[in-house]
Amino acid sequence: MFASGDPLPIDKLAQILEIPEEHVALLLEELAQDMASAERGLTLVQVAGGYQLCTKPEMADFVSRLAQVQEGRLSMAAMETLAIIAFKQPITKQEIEAIRGVKIDKVLNNLVERRLVREIGRKETIGRPILYGTTDEFLKCFGLKSIEELLALAANLPEPALEKQP
Repeated sequence: MFASGDPLPIDKLAQILEIPEEHVALLLEELAQDMASAERGLTLVQVAGGYQLCTKPEMADFVSRLAQVQEGRLSMAAMETLAIIAFKQPITKQEIEAIRGVKIDKVLNNLVERRLVREIGRKETIGRPILYGTTDEFLKCFGLKSIEELLALAANLPEPALEKQP
């Protein structure tokens, strides 16, 4: 439930745990009572036809402080994804995933939330996937006047040395 992030209905939990739905309902009641303890920062709530772990309202101040600390840093995955978007824009999520070799849903959402990346259109192909590009906020964060300035800087970088093959 913690890893899901979305409410999980009892039938889905029963399927995942490979136990009867009645047993899942009892376990959820027990978990809810245990989570109600004052020492817990999370609570079990029934929402949208399922159950979800949520932060207790009285913990909002701590969560807010944590979010402020994390806002300033980008993970290595976010930096890699941002670099791909900056140099290859406009680019689709699927194209980024093909380059990185991993799913980027959360990383891309984080970059959009931080206003470093935005949707800039749709690719004229089957399914019309969303195209992403960098924003003015991206330019501000990296001290650039334009994306062309970034491309010019990159052109001056030395080529990586090729490893000698035996």
